[in-house]
Amino acid sequence: MSISVLLSILVTSLATYLSRFLGVLSSLKIKETSKIFRWFNCLAYATLAALIARTIIFPAGALLDASYLSRFLVVLLSLGVFFMTKKNFVYPTVFSAISIGVINNFF
Repeated sequence: MSISVLLSILVTSLATYLSRFLGVLSSLKIKETSKIFRWFNCLAYATLAALIARTIIFPAGALLDASYLSRFLVVLLSLGVFFMTKKNFVYPTVFSAISIGVINNFF
């Protein structure tokens, strides 16, 4: 590898881990029940919801071949799995990946 690739990996790693380290240090003084913490939590969930909606409505890559109906059906079924598994994220994620493949191949 060239020296520029190694340098870029080093700089990006340093930036990533430095910000995480500073986050850990600053989180010691933040209460989970504070208004600012709850606001950031809401902001994170809203960003995630927007990204999921964008992926469903304006897909890219392999999802372009899937119809809107199949995408919405997978979302509804995955939400059902999410609530049936007591709000576990692993099962609906795996289920959605498998079900979109099955629905696109057979319907």
